[in-house]
Amino acid sequence: MTLRGADPETVRRARSTGDPLPGTAGFAGILDDRLVRDVLGRVPLYVEADRDRWTDPDTCWAFEPGSLESPELLPAGTTIEPTDPDGEPEQRWTLPDPDPETDHEAALESLSTAIETAAADAVATDREIAVAFSGGVDSALVAELLDAPLYVVGFPDSHDVAAARSAADAMGRELTVVELEPADLERAVPRVAEAIGRTNAMDVQIALPLYLVGDAVAADGFDALAVGQGADELFGGYEKVVRLDHRVDAETTRGAVREQIATLPDQLPRDVRAVEVAGLEPVAPFLHDAVVEAALRLPDSLLADEDERKRALRRVAADSLPAAVVDREKKAVQYGSLVARELDRLARQAGYKRRIDDHVTKYVRSLTPGVDAPEPPVDP
Repeated sequence: MTLRGADPETVRRARSTGDPLPGTAGFAGILDDRLVRDVLGRVPLYVEADRDRWTDPDTCWAFEPGSLESPELLPAGTTIEPTDPDGEPEQRWTLPDPDPETDHEAALESLSTAIETAAADAVATDREIAVAFSGGVDSALVAELLDAPLYVVGFPDSHDVAAARSAADAMGRELTVVELEPADLERAVPRVAEAIGRTNAMDVQIALPLYLVGDAVAADGFDALAVGQGADELFGGYEKVVRLDHRVDAETTRGAVREQIATLPDQLPRDVRAVEVAGLEPVAPFLHDAVVEAALRLPDSLLADEDERKRALRRVAADSLPAAVVDREKKAVQYGSLVARELDRLARQAGYKRRIDDHVTKYVRSLTPGVDAPEPPVDP
């Protein structure tokens, strides 16, 4: 066990200065006898919830929940001594709250430069990278910047497979289609639930496509899977940030977007673990510190309104992608791939009818009796 995601000196400087965005793509692990986890929790780190088990500093924490008896996530942005069972996590980093940029062109230029920086960092290794490609602007921009092979996963009649084929054609790119069958879900559910440490239907439905596309990518000899994770949260991709309805507390789009960014530390461990259990390293360029910093400065008018979501990202993407791809709206992966529909069908076939409360979760738990998952479903 060691430090993941960044070199020790960078993290030491960040810990010393309190800089929450020191130019990394996230980090977690042990450094100078303290556990650390970055401000957005981009690298999962679990500790024993039962402090009576903190008898050995080498065994009371892990990068995957299955290695512990009672795993819970170390809060993002905190540090703690694993030798102190009575200690509490110390909040070392908090996400900055800068004033919005008033010069729109300057804001877009900063974002474009930041995304290019993130892409350059992603390819500055010997990793063989493939892209999880849904045909939307997020994954298309990642694919264009990394110039990596494209893979889409879904059932044959799914939205994502059709959209990815259309976008790949428009971009002049080849596409590998991973067509699913119900048996693929039955095979994958126990493995995914154990890896993410969660059995609620929503989390499993989201993690399954990531694992299944990753499984195919790994079988083809790649080392890493690039994803568009973080774009919806950072740039205003959700309907609720425009409607400002009961699902958000904020009174402005920018405030609502910040609320969505705050959900990332709980969401990302699910996505990261789904990719890792396939044997790959996840690569998320939009979650690089440089991109996060630029996104936090975007004004409401470059985020979202009733006419357009993720406006700033689409403006940047328009410099390199066809208009048909830039303007395309996407579905959440569990729905676009039809994984949610087919998992529901499998649950009903197994006797878990829709009249049963949370019937898909009960079906998942019937396949994974050893997984204890207290986390609630994620609001998509």
